[in-house]
Amino acid sequence: MMPLRGVAVGAGYFSRFHYDAWRRASGAALVALCDTSRERAQEASRRFGIGRVYSDAAEMLDAERPDFIDVITPPATHRDICRLAGERGVHVLCQKALAPTFGDAVALVGDAERAGIRLMVHDNFRFQPWHRELRRLLDLNTIGPVHAIACRTRMGDGWGADAYLDRQPYFRTMPKLLIFETGVHFVDVFRYLVGEVRQVYATLRRRNPVIAGEDAGVMLFEFQSGATGVWDASRYNESRERDPRYTFGEFLVEGSGGSLSVDERGRMVVHPLGGTPRDHSYVHERKGFAGDCCYKAIQHFADRLLDGAAFETSGRDYLRTLAVQEALYASAATGQAVRIREL
Repeated sequence: MMPLRGVAVGAGYFSRFHYDAWRRASGAALVALCDTSRERAQEASRRFGIGRVYSDAAEMLDAERPDFIDVITPPATHRDICRLAGERGVHVLCQKALAPTFGDAVALVGDAERAGIRLMVHDNFRFQPWHRELRRLLDLNTIGPVHAIACRTRMGDGWGADAYLDRQPYFRTMPKLLIFETGVHFVDVFRYLVGEVRQVYATLRRRNPVIAGEDAGVMLFEFQSGATGVWDASRYNESRERDPRYTFGEFLVEGSGGSLSVDERGRMVVHPLGGTPRDHSYVHERKGFAGDCCYKAIQHFADRLLDGAAFETSGRDYLRTLAVQEALYASAATGQAVRIREL
C-alpha cells in the first residue's frame, strides 16, 4: 500500500517537532510544506527533506492533491485553512489552540463535519509516555477507582523584562496565556485519566507586569465520577529541575487502593495503600518534544486515517476540553464555581 500523502502549513518555532515526527512516521509522509515566509519554508524543506515549497496554502492543496494537511499556524488562521482543506476533501490535523474563541472552535468543527472530512486536534500531552502508562495502570485497576488527581507545574520561562522573547515572543501580548496556551493540555490529560468534568473553580494571576495575560493560577476540578482535581501552575516561578518542559509538572493520582506519582524526570512510583512505595519501570526518553509525544500524536493520526478508527482528540471530542477551558476563565472572572456547558 502506498503511504498517505500529506502537506503541512507553517514553519514557525514548533513546526520542527512536527517535521521531525513526520520524517519518522510510518504509513504517511509529507510531500510539500507552505509558509507565508518562503525563506522559512525553504529552510524547513532543507532541514527535513520535504521536497516542495509553497507560500500559499490553496495553491499547495490544488497542486499536490494530498490526503491530509498538518496545520501548524497561529489559531486565528486555522478556520480559513481548514475550510480550504474541507472544500477539497482533505483531512486535517490541526494544532491547538484550535481557534481564538470557543465559538470559533465550534464553527471550525462544524465546517469540517459538513465537508465530510476527518479532523484531529494536535494536543499531544495525553500522548506523553507517563500519561499513557498512568492510563494503562488505571485500566489494570492498580490503585482502584480514582478519587483525586493533582499536578504542580513551575515552568520558569516567563519572568523578567525579556520573558518569552527567545522562543515564542507572541506570548507577551496574548490576552489569555496560562490556560489558553498551557492549561488546556492539562484539562485534556485530566479528562483522559479521570473522565469528564462537572464543574471548575479558578483563581488566576499575572505575576510578570510586562505581559498581557495570566501566568499563574490554581484550578480546581470536580469530575462527573465524584473525583476531584487540582492544577497549581506558574510560568513565572522556576522548578528545581534542569528541564521542567520534559513532563511539565509533578503528578499524583490517588485511588481507593493507593497512589501513582510521576516526578519531573519521568520517574513513576506506585504506592499501594498500607504498602511500600516502589519504582515502576516503563519506557520514556528525552527525544523530540516532551517524551516524543509529538511523534506519537502524529503516528496516531496516520494510523487512524489508515484504519478508520476514531481519533482520541477528534474535533468534536476536543470541544469538551475547550468547554472546560471556557469555564475556568468564567470562574476566574466571577469568583464562582462554574458548571461545564452541555454539548
